Amino acid sequence: MKDQVSENIYGLSGQSMHELIHQFPLDQTKIREKIDEILQEYKYVPGGLMVILNEIQSQIGYISQPIQEYVSLVLNTPVSAIAGVVSFYSFFTTEPRGDHTVKFCMGTACYVGGTQQLIRKAEQILNIQSGETTPDNRITLEVCRCVGACSQAPVVVVDEQMYGRLRPSKIPPLIRDILRKYEDS
Repeated sequence: MKDQVSENIYGLSGQSMHELIHQFPLDQTKIREKIDEILQEYKYVPGGLMVILNEIQSQIGYISQPIQEYVSLVLNTPVSAIAGVVSFYSFFTTEPRGDHTVKFCMGTACYVGGTQQLIRKAEQILNIQSGETTPDNRITLEVCRCVGACSQAPVVVVDEQMYGRLRPSKIPPLIRDILRKYEDS
């Protein structure tokens, strides 16, 4: 089979291109076309893998295993190399994120300042664990390393907005503000 790939070279389980494009999200034509555009634009750029993955993350929102395998086939690059980049850099995600991301800084100052209590409060309110997204895809909770605002510890970053010197009592209004954006629209 022409589009069959060897498992021992690429880390795939013998999937063909035909089988791969029938997996979510590649089964959605618009998503696959967007990925193809990105691949065509940066395919021959030296060191372009990072740019390709960054663009896919930016346009699609995440880089799932089927997307990694698809990129592997198109670029003729081992999927292990792609998975290595995706897993090494913390800004890449393999799962869809919510419309809003709440990141809890786990740097030393924030950790000592009580980030764990902030996380527990948010998990309790949203009924999800850190690393998960609410069932309505509105909010994703994440932990991150130092955000460089140690004097403001503990710090939470909502989307791109930083909130410092937080206490657990400030988490409910913060989440209400995020959810209020949905009511206003």
